[in-house]
Amino acid sequence: MAIVLQFCAVETLGLYIQVPFCQTKCTYCNFHTGVVSANRFAPYVDAVCTEISRHADVLHSSGISLPDAPTADTVYIGGGTPSLLDAALLARILETLRDNFAHSEKEVTLEADPETVEPDKAEQWVAAGINRISFGSQSFVDEELKAAGRMHRRADIYHAVPILRAAGIGNISFDLIAGLAKQTHDSWRRSLSEAIALSPEHISIYMMEIDEGSRLGLEVLRSGTRYSAPDLPSEEAMAEFYGWAQVELQAAGYQQYEISNWARPGFASKHNLKYWRREPYLGFGAGAHSFSGRQRWANVHDPAAYVAAIDSGRTAIEQIEAVTTNQALEEEIFLGLRQLSGIDLRRIEREYGVNLREKIDRLSSTGLLECHGDLIRLVPAKLSISNEVLVELLR
Repeated sequence: MAIVLQFCAVETLGLYIQVPFCQTKCTYCNFHTGVVSANRFAPYVDAVCTEISRHADVLHSSGISLPDAPTADTVYIGGGTPSLLDAALLARILETLRDNFAHSEKEVTLEADPETVEPDKAEQWVAAGINRISFGSQSFVDEELKAAGRMHRRADIYHAVPILRAAGIGNISFDLIAGLAKQTHDSWRRSLSEAIALSPEHISIYMMEIDEGSRLGLEVLRSGTRYSAPDLPSEEAMAEFYGWAQVELQAAGYQQYEISNWARPGFASKHNLKYWRREPYLGFGAGAHSFSGRQRWANVHDPAAYVAAIDSGRTAIEQIEAVTTNQALEEEIFLGLRQLSGIDLRRIEREYGVNLREKIDRLSSTGLLECHGDLIRLVPAKLSISNEVLVELLR
């Protein structure tokens, strides 16, 4: 049976802006971000705005096609720490997006670190159209924040939230990391409790990943003692932290809708859902990724190389990949099962000409998957070992 990948049957588009600048590099970070002088911010924004303005011609010349005239309904400005930029620069980016895309902005997210929030900036963010703030809070315990190389402290979070509320931000998300160095069962419960008490609309819980591309990861591989490497919780402890978060967040009225994400009703991240549902999105900036439904592509990671390419009239795209049928199927399963809503097995089997019933039945019999008619999803209590289930299903 021949399978031809079609464009996603959607009429909307997500827009992502990458701002790869930070005040400091966290010990666990493996992202392509860096600490640079503030005088590089404006030239970088110039390049981003130029890339946005030229995007249609560049994509066409690169052999990349998009669904016809989709409306951009979400914008996500991530990093890095994009809240370091002057509010006027952020406003300029958003205005350039509106000049170049049909838009109906339902959600405009800015990633922000607590110590960067000031009343004037927050008011200007709202005036520019930003209506959601994603906080890199990570922990409410100063000892853990210091060990991780974070700039902010617990008090900065408590200072920032009222400022955002006063400015009119009605959608705040907190990030917490389970597995930070020096984290204990008691300190994790304290962070979780304080986050809930501040009543954000959304909370993300990320399991610490030790990556060799980070300073902490290299130290762990060397069995060294820098960056508090000996004080990392065990994998068993991290699984317990995650399970406790599931219980406490549900009790507090948050609905888990994805492995790492909880929201009050109506506040699931509209932009991030596009990634998990394989809907089209365009990324702008150094290291930004894009997806059309048939192709994925990415810009050069180095900010200086990115700016040089744009300034010289060249494309910043360094990688274009056609999505094969097998890749699309794996993405459907992997991304679909990350969501608590699960996947429609009948649709998957019909569109991809496969039969997954035997594997599904085997995993269901072990208590890892549950079936409700044609709806298949991971058992919520097993989400912390989701990778094992997905590997088995895709084998």
